[in-house]
Amino acid sequence: MGRVENKTAIVTGGASGLGKASCLMLAKEGAKVAVTDINDEAGRKVVSEIEGSGGTAQYWHVDVSNEREVSQAFSDIHKKFGKIDILVNDAGIPGWHKPSDEIEEKDWERVINIDLKGVFLCTKHAAPYMKEAGGGSIINFSSAFGLVGGEDPVYHAAKGGVRMLTKSDAYYYAQYGIRVNSVHPGYILTPMLKAVIDNAPEGAEAVKKNIGSRTLLGYIGEPNDIAFGVLYLASDEARYVTGSELVIDAGFTSQ
Repeated sequence: MGRVENKTAIVTGGASGLGKASCLMLAKEGAKVAVTDINDEAGRKVVSEIEGSGGTAQYWHVDVSNEREVSQAFSDIHKKFGKIDILVNDAGIPGWHKPSDEIEEKDWERVINIDLKGVFLCTKHAAPYMKEAGGGSIINFSSAFGLVGGEDPVYHAAKGGVRMLTKSDAYYYAQYGIRVNSVHPGYILTPMLKAVIDNAPEGAEAVKKNIGSRTLLGYIGEPNDIAFGVLYLASDEARYVTGSELVIDAGFTSQ
C-alpha cells in the first residue's frame, strides 16, 4: 500500500477498461486521481467507487483530441490538487479491419487524432506542471499491436507512433526528472473485447479459446494485469526506467 502516496495522477480514458483499472489501482495505492473521459456518467461512477473506498478523485470531461479542453482541464486539475506527478495516456479507439485503400481519410484522422495526437496534446500540457514539480512519470498506452503489423492498419500505425513519441519525449524530458515510458497490452478482457466475444456467432468459449491460443500462456488477461504495470511505472520503484517499453502480452509478440 502507498506506492504512489501523495502523488497526483491524471488518467485519460479513465471511465472504463484499462483506464478505469489504472484509476482504481493508483487511488488504492494513495494517489489523488483526476479521472478524465468523454463518458461523463461512467467517469463519475469511477470517482464514486474510488471515494467509496476512501480514496480521492474528481472527474473532468476531456476530449484528448481538443487542445483547448486538454489545456483547461489540466490547469483546473493543477489548481485543485496543487501539482501533477503522473500522466496516464490511455484514451484510445480502434480502427477498422480493412486495407489502407478501403479506409476513408476522415476515419483515419479520427483514430490518429485520439490515439496519437491525444497523447501528444496531453503530454504537451502536463509537462510544464511536472517541470515545475521537479519531475514526474508519463505512461503512454501503446499496444502489442504497436510492435507488430496486423489487420487494423490505422490502429497499428497510431500505436506504433505512440511507441516512438514515448522514446523522443523520454529523451527531451529526462533533464527535468520526467520519465516517459510506454505500456503494450496484449489481449485483455476489457468491455470492448468482451462485447466482441459475447456477440461472436461461434460462441464465447470458442472465441476465448482461440484468442488465448495466440499467447504463450494460453489465456486472456485481466485489466489489473496492466494496471499493476502502470502502478510500477508511476511509482518511485521505476525511478531508473525511462524510454522503455513494458510489454504485457503473455508472450504474444515473442512468437
